[in-house]
Formats: sequence, structure tokens, C-alpha cells
Amino acid sequence: MRNKDVVIVGGGSAGLAAAIELKENGIDDILIIEKGTETGGILNQCIHNGFGLHEFGEELSGPQYAERFTRKARELGIEIWLNSTVTAFYPDKTIEVSNENGYKVIKCRVVIFAMGCQERTAGQIQIPGMRPQGVYTAGTAQRYVNIDGYRIGKKVFILGSGDIGLIMARRMTLEGAKVLGVAELMPYSNGLQRNIVQCLKDYDIPLYLSHTVTNIEGYPRLKGITISKVDENRKPIKGTEKFFEVDTLLLSVGLVPDNTLGSDAGVMLDAKTRGMMVNEICEGEIPGVFACGNVLHVHDLVDYVSEEGRKAARGALRYLKGELTEKRTVRTVPEDGVSYIVPQRVDYPDSGNDLEFCFRVTRPMKDASIVIKGDDREIRRIRKMSLLPAEMEKVTIKSDILKGIHDKIVIRVEG
Repeated sequence: MRNKDVVIVGGGSAGLAAAIELKENGIDDILIIEKGTETGGILNQCIHNGFGLHEFGEELSGPQYAERFTRKARELGIEIWLNSTVTAFYPDKTIEVSNENGYKVIKCRVVIFAMGCQERTAGQIQIPGMRPQGVYTAGTAQRYVNIDGYRIGKKVFILGSGDIGLIMARRMTLEGAKVLGVAELMPYSNGLQRNIVQCLKDYDIPLYLSHTVTNIEGYPRLKGITISKVDENRKPIKGTEKFFEVDTLLLSVGLVPDNTLGSDAGVMLDAKTRGMMVNEICEGEIPGVFACGNVLHVHDLVDYVSEEGRKAARGALRYLKGELTEKRTVRTVPEDGVSYIVPQRVDYPDSGNDLEFCFRVTRPMKDASIVIKGDDREIRRIRKMSLLPAEMEKVTIKSDILKGIHDKIVIRVEG
């Protein structure tokens, strides 16, 4: 049994940012537990640029972005366990860890979850047909190509227009493969607009909106796939089938927060985000247990992940100092056009701090208004030329307004 002030589960950008923030504010007894062979998480396989514009004011590749945080953590002397897996978490903030040195039990004052997210697989979305070689999640394919140096296919099709899938369409093209197309179930792309332009349009790769894969053929190796157009209920329409002869199918069909540890311990999860339900300092229902980054909700920019890691660290610092008193909870409620809001509640509206709320819209909208209400009274209205589900929105409520809200904060979209 060991005792630690703070244990951070996950050594990606959120976990590293949280650890650095705590260390720079006088907390020395910190441990990062990372299951991989190095810190940085998924960033290490993202060799394209586009990271760091908000955080560092310049474009970096994923490994460069991760290296800056890793170097800072090392310089500060933060303890990091690599190749280590947290096998259990208990509500009293006891965790069990397994690594090459054996089995350990750690009792913590604070636990910060920063485990990131997982990709949905072919089985999870129930694609009809065989399960041959040549079917990969986009992230797995990215690792095989960018880190392991494998050439995974010559004729490629991609299901899902999430950002990883779009980026892999370009990457596979640059590796000499022929990308025959990208199919998207929704009538709009789920990737950032810049990735649609830079990864599809610039390489003349067709995007089939309102389409999905309805059959996989070939065994033991993939030989082809069939896509079909879908109706407004996302059901395939007979007679719209298109066959593509391919040896590789990449799946970019969504990310899910990796919350196995929290759900096993009875932590309350949001039905929409699949992440922990938290307050404005990223604290869950269990006092002293925090979550940040993609394990809380899936972000579109890594800079926001790092920012949220620091926010969780500042909340943890207040908890360690015993400053979290006079709790008065205000709910946050997503209404028309809004899928979810993080945080799901505000526990300290009288703290004197402005608060930022993150959310996503349910569908693309143009010339719309974000409307924020406090106790059924409109407190802010923001006009937006365009709103997309792929892009996370942020709104801020001033501290003086928060003090006058006693029941709920509602965010909706009109237009």
C-alpha cells in the first residue's frame, strides 16, 4: 500500500497538463500512470501538423506537441509510471495498478481521470458481412502506417467522415494507395471543414453523404464492399447499392470516452457524452475524483484537451486546500438543437469566477442564435453564421450573472 496526494490516470495531453499545473502550484506528491511505452498518448502517431495554434501560437505535429509537455513534466521531476495499467478503482479513491514490477495498491487524496477515448469497431456498429483481414479502425491503421511502417493496403475505402478518417484518406493517398471514397451515414460530414478540404477535396476523393457500408465481401482477405444510400431514418434504400473492389476498409465511426474504471466503481456517466458527469471544476459525484480531456467528452482540438487538464488541476488544488465549501448546485440543461453541455452542473456559482460551458449542436445550422437562460430568464444571446456538430462550441457566463441563478442554466439554439 502506498499513499499519494494526486494520481493521474493517463499520460496524454490532458494528464500531462494537469500534472504540470499542480506541480507549478506547489503540489509535489504527484504520480502519472500511463499504460503505453511513452507519454503523449494518441499524439505520438499523429505525424501531421495542425496542433498547438491555441496552446503555443504555432503549428506543430502531434509528436512535437506531446514532446513539449513531456519535457516540461520531466524537468519538473513529476513521477511517471509507464507500461502500467490501473486494473481497479474504488470510491474511496483506492486504485490497483499492475506493471512489470508487480501489483500495487495506492490510496489517493485526489484521482484525475485522463484516459482518453476509444474507437468504435465494426462489431459495435454491426456492419453486415464477413470479418476478413483488411478491416481496421482508422486510428489502428494510423499507428500501423505512421509508427510501425506497414503498408496496409492498395485499394482503400473509408466509412465515416470523422477527422481521423479524413486524415487517413490523405495519408493513405500519400503512401501510394488509391482511396476510392468516403461514406458518411449522416447528411453532413462529422469532420472539421479544414480536414474535408485538405484531405478530400485537394486529392479528389469523393464523399458519399447519407451512405453506409451494407456488405463486406471476401475471406480471409477483404475483396470488396457495398455501400447504399440511407433514408431520413438512416435505413438503407434498396436499389442504391454501389460496389467497390477494395482490399482495405477503414472505420472512422465515432469515439467513446474510455470510462471502464469509472463505470465499474459506480461513477455517474452522461448518457450523451458517455463521460463522467462533472461540475465546473471537472469534479464528479465522488469528492476528489476529477476527469478531463477526451475521457470526459470528445474534443475536436488537442489544445482544448490541455486547457481542460489545467482546469481539472485547479479544481483538484482547491480540493486539496479544503476550499470547496458552501456548495449550491445549479443544473445545466441542453434544449433545442443542443446535444449536451459540460459541465452538467455548477456547484459553486458564488465563487466569483466566470464559467465556460462546452457543448455541441445536434445538426448543421446557418445564421442561428445560441441562447443562454438562467432560471427561465434570457441572460445572453450569441449570433453565429454557422454551427456544426463536428465543432465544439464554448460560451462564457460572467460571475455576477451566475450569482443570481438558483435553479438551472439552459442552452438552446434558435434558427
